[in-house]
Amino acid sequence: MKAPRQVFLREDIVEDLLHMRKPGMTLSGVIEEMIEHEKKQRLLDDIRRIQEREELVELL
Repeated sequence: MKAPRQVFLREDIVEDLLHMRKPGMTLSGVIEEMIEHEKKQRLLDDIRRIQEREELVELL
């Protein structure tokens, strides 16, 4: 794990992150979940775009 870094956030952003927290979760944990969600969403978007553009053959 890398050393902690200080990140400056607007107060309204901090409040939103605090409301998104699950019990026992750190703000870093909230941000980490958001990043993972975004990565998965981008992958799904890429897959859909490829499916629309290409004619794919199912492998058995």
